[in-house]
Amino acid sequence: DSTVVESHIAPPSDSRLLDDSVRVLSRYLATCHRYTGYKVRFTDQRKKSKRLAFAIFYAKAAEKEVLYPQLLSCVGVILKQIDRTLAQLSNGSYDNEPSLRWIAEVEHYRGLLLRVVDQTQQRVYEKKIVPAEQKVVSIFEEHTDIIVKGSRDVQYGHKVNLATDRQGLITYFEILEGNPGDKALYLPVLNSHQALFAELPHTTIADGGYASPANASTARAAGVTRSAFHKRAGLGFHAMGVKRKTLKTLRTFRAGIEGNISELKRAFGMSKARWKKHDGFKAFVWSSVLAYNLVRLSRISTA
Repeated sequence: DSTVVESHIAPPSDSRLLDDSVRVLSRYLATCHRYTGYKVRFTDQRKKSKRLAFAIFYAKAAEKEVLYPQLLSCVGVILKQIDRTLAQLSNGSYDNEPSLRWIAEVEHYRGLLLRVVDQTQQRVYEKKIVPAEQKVVSIFEEHTDIIVKGSRDVQYGHKVNLATDRQGLITYFEILEGNPGDKALYLPVLNSHQALFAELPHTTIADGGYASPANASTARAAGVTRSAFHKRAGLGFHAMGVKRKTLKTLRTFRAGIEGNISELKRAFGMSKARWKKHDGFKAFVWSSVLAYNLVRLSRISTA
């Protein structure tokens, strides 16, 4: 099955992202002298930006059209001050490590801010739909993907693909980039099991989203006797190598992975990764999986 682990971010909006960018870049300007030795004189836009972002959040559509230009004006002021500061620091006199680190971080957040400004202009003024893979949903956790599973609510984080054995142990786990379809996630599980255990399971049962004639035929050709899916999706019983009664039993068994996912999220905190940045996200999720498997092993050994 697959599920989504959310990033530790607030619900994204263009006004919030613009205000976050103004706040972060203003803080860098305020601390420029400490890290580079160059004293910056700048007009602080943080209070004005925060007030406008708050007003936009609660404003009606017509009011937002008036407020957004004011917020973008604050952004323009900050960008000019950042560009002027970066130009001053580029003359070669500030090539020590703290200065270079400060410059790199400022350029990183400046680039994200420009992307947020572009998507704001497209969404607010041009009334265009920005593709999910091009959107910025957080300037702090910029690795975050926009995931929509079926007709459910939009989630912000990363999709994960996992498999368990009959005892509930997680035997395969992968943190994915983007939002690939489940059909493409079936064969990598089999390939991983072959590489790790030098054999394939005789029987597999997967969520209906994984079902396809190609997946079923490839799995059976590789040595999986029964390659079943929760929803048949046009597949006959013979193609999956099961009888009607057997498929019903396997569907009941597959419901166990839903319980495993629920336990991972409720008891081991995998509903939302709370460590910072992409590496922290992955470390948090993998620590949840490791803790889950250790507890599961202790239950099996004492059973």
